Amino acid sequence: MARRLDEERCRGNLNSADRSIDEAIVSVRIDNSRVVIVTGAGGTGCGRAIAVRFAAGGASVVACDTNEAGGHETVRVIERAGGRAAFFRADVRREPETKALVSFAETTFGGLHVLINNASAPRGGDRLEDWTDALETDLLGAVYVTRWAIESMRRGGGGAVVNIASISALWHGRKSPGGLPGYDVAKAGMIRMTTRLASLAQTDGIRVNCLAPGWIATDEPRRYWESLTPSERAERGVPARLLAVDQVAEAVVRLADDVSLAGRVLVWWSEDVPQLIQWGDRGYRDLVPYHLYPSTH
Repeated sequence: MARRLDEERCRGNLNSADRSIDEAIVSVRIDNSRVVIVTGAGGTGCGRAIAVRFAAGGASVVACDTNEAGGHETVRVIERAGGRAAFFRADVRREPETKALVSFAETTFGGLHVLINNASAPRGGDRLEDWTDALETDLLGAVYVTRWAIESMRRGGGGAVVNIASISALWHGRKSPGGLPGYDVAKAGMIRMTTRLASLAQTDGIRVNCLAPGWIATDEPRRYWESLTPSERAERGVPARLLAVDQVAEAVVRLADDVSLAGRVLVWWSEDVPQLIQWGDRGYRDLVPYHLYPSTH
């Protein structure tokens, strides 16, 4: 498939977004037996990049999104390069639709081996009632799809789940303004969901892991990043560089493939290298003593 991508590039048949997605596909492990579901695969960002990357390795990919036009475009990008893919419209906030999604993968391609929980709703205000969409999409949606994916993977003898969280879920308070509270809470929940499902590796051969990336060069973050000078980025806590979507896709595939990992969280700050949080880490690097009984002196 990598050769087909090169041919498409030479003919000029890939647009700029597609070219950035396939840029890292040079040498990939070919596995024609895998079936992969990628939720949130209808945009031009990480979901499409992840779907294309798995297809480049020979997997059959189910691209899921509520954006039908975008989802079908993801399938076209994969098929033009010689891959196998199908689109299924599902709103992950609706559990019956997630069950239908998994059934579609089984009936269309013969099973399910990898689930990527990428669907996201990064929006909402500070009021609690504004958190609902992000919580239902990012957290509950992931729970719903994972529930039915686990059932399918059990029937197939095992599999892998990769949850896409965010470094925003790691902060214990912000020193600079911004952020989306509902999104942050949902991503924190995905991290805990990942660690709590670690035991599935031993009981069912299903490995659940998580990627918590930093700032990614998708459309909106990139436009904001480009509007700032280097000094303004430093003042506002904005990283000096952004992760590319193909870097994120490569990390996701690695987590899905690495049989030594289960219940682990891979953190990738935009200005650093990918790093695993140690198993059992309490998550609080710096603690400040607090006296329950103030001194009367």
